Amino acid sequence: MAYHKNDSYDELTTTGLMANYKECLELLGEDSEREGLVKTPERMAKAMQFLTQGYQQDAKAILHGAKFTEAYSEMVIVKDIELYSMCEHHMLPFFGKAHVAYIPNGYITGLSKLARVVDVFARRLQVQERLTHQILDAIQEALEPQGVGVVIEAQHLCMMMRGVQKQNSVTTTSAFSGQFLEGATRAEFLKLIGK
Repeated sequence: MAYHKNDSYDELTTTGLMANYKECLELLGEDSEREGLVKTPERMAKAMQFLTQGYQQDAKAILHGAKFTEAYSEMVIVKDIELYSMCEHHMLPFFGKAHVAYIPNGYITGLSKLARVVDVFARRLQVQERLTHQILDAIQEALEPQGVGVVIEAQHLCMMMRGVQKQNSVTTTSAFSGQFLEGATRAEFLKLIGK
């Protein structure tokens, strides 16, 4: 019995991307019909749709789908959320960890939803600075908490594989709202995530 993978991709998008990727391979001097590359345009087309699936997802709807009334009003932190994204400048990956916190104001959300929000925005062509603020804004708008804090630490292959070629550099970005703008609350958050 042959192996069959059950994935779902938009046929029109897949076909269009395949034609473009085949042309790219040929422009780079490759034979797109050789055994190792004959299915590469299709694999690339499907991979790119997976890596950019965040365009079809709604972060606020995800948060509203698990929004619960709760009197808890202390800091909630989910740290070390793995993230994988694509730099919009070179379309090379960047990857790292997001640390997300909020202080409820009558509502909480499922903890996994915070990680899903990170993925919604990471699975788009991105810059780390925008990604950080998009995560914060979605949580702030959906939950209306007393404050939100987001810190992202990532390594960018566009800096590691090409250009400046600095393999050990890590980029850190942060965004804060509400109570996290106060020094003591921000310091507590940074201490709790080990920064």
